[in-house]
Amino acid sequence: MSIKGKAYIMGAYEHPLRDAPDKSTPQLHAECAKGALEDAGLTKDDIDGYFCAGDAPGFGAMSMVDYMGLRNVRHMDSTETGGSSYLLHVGHAAQAIAEGKCSVALVTLAGRPRQNKFFGGGAGKPGQLTDGPPEAGYENIYGGSTHNTYGMCAMRHMYEYGTTSEQLAWIKVAASHHAQYNEHAFLKDVVTVEQVVNSRMISDPLHLLDCCVVTDGGGALIVTSPEVAKSLNRPKVKVMGAGEAPKGPMGGRGLDLTHSGAVWSGPIAFGEAGVKPSDIKYASIYDSFTITVLMQLEDLGFCEKGQGGKFVADGNLISGVGKLPFNTDGGGLCNNHPTNRGGITKVIEAVRQLRGEAHPKVQVPNCDIALAHGTGGSLGTRHGAATLIMEREA
Repeated sequence: MSIKGKAYIMGAYEHPLRDAPDKSTPQLHAECAKGALEDAGLTKDDIDGYFCAGDAPGFGAMSMVDYMGLRNVRHMDSTETGGSSYLLHVGHAAQAIAEGKCSVALVTLAGRPRQNKFFGGGAGKPGQLTDGPPEAGYENIYGGSTHNTYGMCAMRHMYEYGTTSEQLAWIKVAASHHAQYNEHAFLKDVVTVEQVVNSRMISDPLHLLDCCVVTDGGGALIVTSPEVAKSLNRPKVKVMGAGEAPKGPMGGRGLDLTHSGAVWSGPIAFGEAGVKPSDIKYASIYDSFTITVLMQLEDLGFCEKGQGGKFVADGNLISGVGKLPFNTDGGGLCNNHPTNRGGITKVIEAVRQLRGEAHPKVQVPNCDIALAHGTGGSLGTRHGAATLIMEREA
């Protein structure tokens, strides 16, 4: 069953805090839910579907439904694919709505990584039985971290295609140009290519300014049936297509570090929506690191494989300057990456653009079709990819 036109995003809310020492994670979820409901013009009693991922504490959906007092929920989904989960949730909500399982779905994300520090790595011997993920005994012993697995992808891309640190830096520069207009952005200062490549090396070839911010906070979305959408006095954002796909190393067999799961999720979403990359007016692209953006742009078809460096250079991602405005809120590189999961913020800014509610300095003229794409996990090992295409309904 196609979900094209079967559901609408009618509420979107991004928590304004980036540092929340005095709030609990459940409280942040609830505040985000309240904000999205108010944006849509609905109440919590209208919610009959709830979607969350691993950031929701306790028993996930069960705990949060009870905590938030959602009395009428009859459909739950706690699919976990890391930072891409929330884009999957929009697609899953649209599917559930199309099947009559619910009519008003709430999607929430929240967390406090700035308060609850965690560290990667681990222990174990090769082949040792563990109660953790199956790969732990084979990979954790080498001390892999998020930074160095993405660094491997960047280094391989440079080796294969001649991509440069200066080209990657343009992605951060574009994000910073947008963040300066966002009052809630964690980093508001505009940076230059030189500042990025001269910042401290984190995992060769990725510098400090190639990495996303770490923030508290969260966000929420309201996805409704067409009938509910018609009853609301709000701009209507139609869900046109969604795609999802996993990608892993498969024990090292056939691993290609230069492509992401977007090579599979993108065509599914474009095919369902009936559009092509050249039709997209605005793109929200997951930006845990600059290399994440470059690889996804290639894999989604905005440019040929290996041409991402040239595509992002010279301000091509800056709204009002380049051909493909991206992450006009500042993205995870400058604005917000709540609980180390940036997927929901990608949908939220796409909704703002389609509604014409982005900051005037970055609003894309005549923005009628937008794409949001998320990556969850690690490009260098295993990850989930999710692509969502949305359209403004006149």
